[in-house]
Amino acid sequence: MSTRIDCDTCEVRGLHCHDCVVTVLLGPPPELTFDDDEQRALDVLAESGLVPPLRLVRPVDPPHMESA
Repeated sequence: MSTRIDCDTCEVRGLHCHDCVVTVLLGPPPELTFDDDEQRALDVLAESGLVPPLRLVRPVDPPHMESA
């Protein structure tokens, strides 16, 4: 499995870009994909305090409501 990072859809883009691992390591890309191993490696680096964590906040789809 992989994690797709699309900065254009991040709910905190602009607000937290300066403190996101993507910006620190690569600059702000329009879209990026990490596989599970790469995601775990980034998590280890962040937990060790070597890089900031991934700040990606994905939008949530609104609940589906049936009309009467």
